[in-house]
Parts: sequence; structure tokens; C-alpha cells
Amino acid sequence: MSTYHLSRRSVLAGTAAVAAVVSLPSIQGRAAAASPAKGGYRWRNAVQGGTGFISGVLFHPSVKGLAYLRTDIGGAYRWDDRRDRWIPLTDHIGWDDWNLLGVEAMAVDPAHPDRVYLALGTYAQSWAGNGAVLRSQDRGATWQRTDLTVKLGANEDGRGCGERLLVDPRDSDTLWLGTRHDGLLRSTDRGASWQTVSFPAAPSATGQGITLLVAAGRSVYAGWGDSDGTSANLYRTADGATWEAVPGQPAGTAARVPVRAAYDRHARELYVTYANAPGPNGQSDGSVHKLHVGNGKWRDITPVKPGGTTADGSADSFGYGGVAVDARRPGTLVVSTNNRWADIDTVFRSTDGGRTWTSLKDRAVFDVSETPYLNWGGDKPKFGWWIQALALDPYDSRHVVYGTGATLYGTRDLKHWAPQIRGVEEASVRQLISPPTGTAHLLSGSGDIGVMYHERLTASPSRGMASNPVFGTATGLSLAAAKPSYVVRAGWGDHGNGAWSDDGGKTWTPFEAQPDIARTAPGPIATNADGSVLLWSFGTGNPGYRSADNGAGWSEVTTFPKGATPVADPVDPARFYAFDTTTGTLHASTDSGKTFTARATGLNSGDTEFQLVSAPGRSGDLWLSLKWNGLYRSTDGGATFSKVSSCRASYTLGFGKAAEGAAYPAVYMVGSTETVTAVYRSDDEAKTWTRINDDRHQWGWIGAAIAGDPRVHGRVYIATNGRGVQYGEPV
Repeated sequence: MSTYHLSRRSVLAGTAAVAAVVSLPSIQGRAAAASPAKGGYRWRNAVQGGTGFISGVLFHPSVKGLAYLRTDIGGAYRWDDRRDRWIPLTDHIGWDDWNLLGVEAMAVDPAHPDRVYLALGTYAQSWAGNGAVLRSQDRGATWQRTDLTVKLGANEDGRGCGERLLVDPRDSDTLWLGTRHDGLLRSTDRGASWQTVSFPAAPSATGQGITLLVAAGRSVYAGWGDSDGTSANLYRTADGATWEAVPGQPAGTAARVPVRAAYDRHARELYVTYANAPGPNGQSDGSVHKLHVGNGKWRDITPVKPGGTTADGSADSFGYGGVAVDARRPGTLVVSTNNRWADIDTVFRSTDGGRTWTSLKDRAVFDVSETPYLNWGGDKPKFGWWIQALALDPYDSRHVVYGTGATLYGTRDLKHWAPQIRGVEEASVRQLISPPTGTAHLLSGSGDIGVMYHERLTASPSRGMASNPVFGTATGLSLAAAKPSYVVRAGWGDHGNGAWSDDGGKTWTPFEAQPDIARTAPGPIATNADGSVLLWSFGTGNPGYRSADNGAGWSEVTTFPKGATPVADPVDPARFYAFDTTTGTLHASTDSGKTFTARATGLNSGDTEFQLVSAPGRSGDLWLSLKWNGLYRSTDGGATFSKVSSCRASYTLGFGKAAEGAAYPAVYMVGSTETVTAVYRSDDEAKTWTRINDDRHQWGWIGAAIAGDPRVHGRVYIATNGRGVQYGEPV
């Protein structure tokens, strides 16, 4: 359920050559003037555990314990069977290539176990860059890249379909790639170059195109997602040159979009799941069919027909998603429902080719102790939702895994399930706080999973998501600098949109009241230095609101710049600041947020995105990141600003514990000193910078938030858009 991205201005420009090949990992542009950190940095995830949509899982058919996983915005992973965890494979993707962190499809070569291929591209929109194919001969340890002239859409509708990438069963040098809007591509040199080939169905500018490619013996089958329910939606080729519609294929609304397919080579049967929409959302009908490829006969084997009613009278609408066959037991397979909200999704299992089915949900026992957020604020974990990724271990018939909008569940006995997600972190993180005191060194606010209290960085927070209320997506997080036990948060929720904590974020109390607009446009929130006043903003064009009684009552602040983000002075409780991007003006309040007046003007950002931060322990010391327009600083409470000459661009800025002997806090920045956008630290008040990440640790777009640890010099936390919270420490 990951739908978050960044400013369209920072997308990768489209490439013109189909076969532009580069070796990876690499970074765009020439070397920065800043020197790398002496001794380097060690980078790890602050463990949350999954937290995003798993769009595909693929066991290697020839190697026991080898599997790959893809996500919609957070890259790809390889399973390390010895360490019992997933290894990230695409963290080398840099700032300029952010659109390549979404994985549209993946493929393995059954005859060459070390070969793996990824089709990358998060959005197929006009403002997004073109896709690319990565190929590896060492299971993803190193990559070569070919840029495409077409766009892929790993975070668009249909992202759980597939796989759209396939190694030809007749020739390991030949690969097929199905696209959404540009037909069928083929490579005859193991992915180094690609050409468009003839395909019977015409691409649609707004459609799904080819949804899946699967080998059945020596033939290749392709699903077509733009059928109207009467025209063909499944094609095949026996010679790699000519394609034909498969005779006798199912039709109608319930079989409009072929979602996934799996081939039972022993029984010579191809199983296909269908829905009336590509999913993962929007499906209300679906079916499961099988084709005997020898005699051409089709059979409807749908476990449960959508369209009934649940016990409480709700409509039981859903589609079908994943399908996987047992490589060792002919006729044994699993399929999943998808988008079944009323009666909850399930995985059905059959041992007789789909004649009879058993719902694995009916006797499922869950253990989510390793990732407690799956209790969703105290509720028992449900079987799942958005189940399109489904896989069956070819070496263990009772080892089944399936992805949801938040995790990957696995079982070894078809009854007991637990997250098999260790190593995967896919949160789209928006806010970070590193408190100066208390148990937790980190509080985070994310899309979909709200706010978390990280009492340990190496384990998923024991309290899970902040509750009372539970937020789907966090929009604001603020700590009182002079009273760090007091924290406030805001976000999207069904039972209130704001809450406060007086124990550093361990427990929360909802605001007694909130402005009406908070239900439809919750935005950033700030508390002043001593926690006595709150300022809450509600998006472009909307006024800000103030509370002086811990959220019991709110009043509109007419002079607050509409839609601005409030920032509190860390020393003086009477001071707040806000930057108006429409006019490039800094506004300040000296009466605890009752009124605001304009101060410095002409600070044009060139975009609606910016970041204003105040240096800890210093009143009126403000830093303003204006993206490619640079970094500015004020030491007089925003009356005047001076440009910081040591950096060319600044996207997000934060502070941490000062270096030994230094009088000023360490400054951390995502930005560039010359041409390379990277992570930097300055221990001399931004006079000079040291790059602290490297080419293997870039994580695409990382412009939302950065925070140094006020208790540990050198430790820094970075918010990523799909790879969770990354934290680094000097080594």
C-alpha cells in the first residue's frame, strides 16, 4: 500500500538509446569536492519489518533456498538461507535515478542459477523517467544496466500482476519483457539490448498492456490486461516469432484481466487467476481457470465465486491474485483472493488440480511478535489484504509465502504463519525525531504505518504503531525542545487526527477537540519549546490553528501563512516561524503563535518544497533548504538570511551531537556541494562538508527528513521513500 513519491522536478530524464549500458553500482555526475568520511560509515536499517506492499516473490526452481522478492517502491531483495533474512539488491540506485527503485518485474534463469534480471521503473507517467533492466551473473551482488526507451509502472495499478519478465524456455540468451503501453520487447543478448516485436493486441495509452509472461513447456504465454471481457486476453507463441490468441479461453467480467499464471509441468496444466481489474485495489469479481496445454481444454476451477454476502450482510466482492504450483506434487497448487475486505482475503489450497479446495485462513495461527505493528493498534492480525504475491517452495511442499500490503507471511506446516520479512524495510518515511533524553533514540513518522517509537534500532518497535488513535499515514511529528518528554503528532486516522504524549512517545492521548478541517486535510504540527502551545497547519490554501490547552480548544490564526509548515524556536517558547513558498517570505511570531509578521523576503524556492529548521539550543538560528536554489541561514530570527556558499543544493537538513571540541552541533544534509547529491556532515558550522554515504548506499530519493543523534556524534538517521529509516555510524 505504498503510494508516495516526490517532486516531479527531480525525475530522471528519459533516455534515447535502448541499449545504453552502464556498470553498477554507480552515481550520476562527477565526484563531489567534499571528501569521503575517514574510515567510512556503516549503514543499516532501523528495523520496522516490512511495512509496504510486497508485489512479487520468486523461488528459484533449481536451487534450494534461493528466492527473490520485489516491492513497488523499495527495490528488490535476495533471500539468504544461511542468515534467514532478505538482502537488499538495489540500494546503489541514486538520487537522479529515484524512479528505478520500483521493481516492475523480475526473472531467473532455471538453467543458470547465478543469473537474475530486474525490470525497473516506478511510474509510467509523462513526468517520470524511462525504465531500465538490470542483469546480474552473481545473484545480484553486481549489476549491469540497460536503459529503456519505454516507461514501466511498478507503483501503479497492476503492480501485483506478473511476472512481466521471462527467460525464454528454449534459449537462455533470449528474454521477454511485457510493457504497459509499448507492447512486447525481446532481447537476444541476455538483456543487453531490447527490440519491440510484433504482438497481436494493440497497446493502450491508459491501459495495462501485458500483465504476465509464463513458460509452459517450450511455449510462452502472455496475459493481456486491456481486454473488454469479450476480446482475447491470453496469447501464446510456440516458436518465439508468431503469437496467437489461446483458443477457448474464458471470457466475461470475472475473467477480464489475467493477473498471474503458473504451470504444472507434470500435469501439463496452466493455471491462471483472473479479475475484473488489475488490482491490487478496485477488484470486485474474479475467477480461476486451468488449461491442459496438451488437449487445449479449459476448466473453471474457481474456489469461491465472488458476489455473495457475508454473515453480516456485506457484499463479498473480490478478485483472484496469486497462484503457485507444487513442483513435486502434480495437481497441488495454491491461489489467493485479492481485495476481499468484507470477509478477509485467504489462500486456497488444492491437491487435486482444483476440483476441491481448502481455505488456509480457516485454521491459521499467527505469530507477529517479531513485527508487533501487525496487530494494528491492538487488533489481532488478519490473514492479509492485497494478496497478489504468492509462492510455493519447490523443495518444500508445505512452505508457502504470500505478500500483503504490509508484510510477507510464511508457513512451514500450512497452519502456523509468521512474517518472513527479516531484512525487508519498505516504509515511506516523512518525519524523524531523535530525542535528547529517554529510552528511544528515534521516533519516526511514515506513510501507511503512522508513528513508531524505536526503543531499539535493531528490532521492530515492541509497541508497534502508535495508537490512540492509530494513523494510517503520519503528517506531523514535533517534540518540545525544552521539555523532550512532550511530543505531538498528526495524521490520517478514522478516530481523530492528532494526539499528544508526555512520556516521549511511548503512550498517546488524542486531542479532546480538533478543527473540522483536520478530518480531510491533516497537515504538519508543531509544539513550542515548553509544550504549552500547538500550531497545526492544513495544507495549501488553508489557515493554521492554535491551541494553548493541549488540544482541547483551537482558534484560527489569521496571520499565519496559509499552508505553511510551523517551526518552533528551540529556546524561546514565544517564538514560532513559518516560510511562505508562494512569496518566498519568512514569517515569525513572538507572541506564542497568536500573530505572525513578515520578516525576510525574496527567498524564492522555485518549488513548493523546502525545509526550514532551527538549530538546537540557539534562539533565532534558522536554516532554510531551498533545494537547487541552495542553503540559507539566519541568526536573527529570520530578519535576514545569508546564502551558505559551501553547498550548491540542499534538500533536507538536520543536527546532531557536536564533534569533540566543537562548539556547534554537527550539521547533516542531503544535498550537493558540487554536482553529486549525497549525504554530508559538517562539524564546522557548514564551512566544509564530508560525504558520509557511498555509491552502494544511496536509496534513491532521500529528501524528506534527516536527523542527527543528539547523544551520539556521527550517528545520523535518514528518511527514505521506500527503504525505511537508514542510520549510519562512523567505523
